[in-house]
Amino acid sequence: MHERSEQEMIRRENLQKIRELGIDPYPPEAFPVNARAADIKAQYEEGSEAFQDVTLAGRLMMTRVMGKASFAELQDSSGRIQLYVTRDEICPGEDKTLYNTLFKKLLDIGDYIGVRGFVFVTKTGEVTVHVREFVLLSKSLRPLPIVKTRVNEETGEQEVYDAFTDPELRHRMRYVDLTVNPKVRRDFVLRSRLITAMRRFFDGKGWLEVETPILQPIHGGAAARPFETHHNTLDMPLFLRIANELYLKRLIVGGYEGVYEIGKMFRNEGMDRTHNPEFTSMELYVAYQDYHWMMEVVEECLEFVAREVVGDTELPVGAHRIQFAGPYERLTMFGAIEQYTGVDITGMEEQELMQVCEKLGIETDPSMGKGKLIDELFSERVEHHLIQPTFIMDYPVEMTPLAKMHRTKEGLVERFELFVNGK
Repeated sequence: MHERSEQEMIRRENLQKIRELGIDPYPPEAFPVNARAADIKAQYEEGSEAFQDVTLAGRLMMTRVMGKASFAELQDSSGRIQLYVTRDEICPGEDKTLYNTLFKKLLDIGDYIGVRGFVFVTKTGEVTVHVREFVLLSKSLRPLPIVKTRVNEETGEQEVYDAFTDPELRHRMRYVDLTVNPKVRRDFVLRSRLITAMRRFFDGKGWLEVETPILQPIHGGAAARPFETHHNTLDMPLFLRIANELYLKRLIVGGYEGVYEIGKMFRNEGMDRTHNPEFTSMELYVAYQDYHWMMEVVEECLEFVAREVVGDTELPVGAHRIQFAGPYERLTMFGAIEQYTGVDITGMEEQELMQVCEKLGIETDPSMGKGKLIDELFSERVEHHLIQPTFIMDYPVEMTPLAKMHRTKEGLVERFELFVNGK
């Protein structure tokens, strides 16, 4: 059972005091808003007639009480904005309880509030909402971790400390992460826009978005261990899908020229920072085309998505700037290995490959076949060099036995993978 902290106990005491004042801390009425913090800050100009009657709602993130007037900070879904609250403005009559007791003493960081007022610019140049009406929308009973900032006197830059950064807490309490870490909230928005842009690109090509079964009697389309469940009515085992490939291919057989699906896959295997048991996958199948055509589609799609989502094709990723406008470099797997190791492994058999790996300091064991050795060579000595978008193509058949055999090169298949930022 969760043991309440001192802060949680104080908040519950405040909750009771609010009720004793005759104020409902969880009012049932709607509170329609007509503005967002980010829009106001981006669009308001001093002296403008715009934003002279705005209503906003969000969480109280800071208060600075100065007698009969106070400054506060409200955070809505778009960002934060400063509030200016005066006692006589929100309490025009003789009863000053709303300001003197509720606002000054019983509100806590994280409480949901609604305000109505007009926008102005303070003497320090801060776009601010002068509050005329104020209402408590929901009392928060658990404290938020407060992220603090300070200005470095030497550099003049703002530094963050006491940040909410613990990885396990952030992912277990995603709602807190979203509240106190604005970048995470932006990432969610960008992800949504990215998927919308992908749909727009595929739909513009005339391809059909479909939904295929998630519960499958036979899992297939990839090599992975499934999650298993049982269908009581049919008295039969079923599996959460590890891929949607087989059902999408059946739709091509059924006569559709192009189909795609964006949906959840499930693999009951190990976890690391790039593998999750539950993940979102997009698969596209188009009839009568080959892998050269598909590479061009991937280039076109990524460039389109980058422009739609962030308005540019060159994006910062860690220490690098990635250019998503095509065409992308194309390297064969053997050609890439030779370029970054100086060794041409074309035609080599298992024993020769083992010797090359040992010479390059790559760990091997007798169970590794030809395909696994080539894969290790590539992963250890090539992959991390591929920063800009690069297609690796023409894989050895031992690595991908179910792909189309290469039209001109014996022992290879017509397969490609796109590598970006070393992955």
